Amino acid sequence: MAVPKRKMSKSRRDKRRANWKLTVPGLIECPQCHQMKMPHRVCPECGFYKGKEVVAAE
Repeated sequence: MAVPKRKMSKSRRDKRRANWKLTVPGLIECPQCHQMKMPHRVCPECGFYKGKEVVAAE
């Protein structure tokens, strides 16, 4: 098994782990109802996608 030859400092170890964070999903405005939605997906509020009603909304 690989074992480090020298001690890894805390700052060096933490620099490597600094990029483990969540990213905010990119949201766009629905052209029909102007609610925020994920791109390339049916709007959960109005049920429209690319100007056509795909899912019947309540």
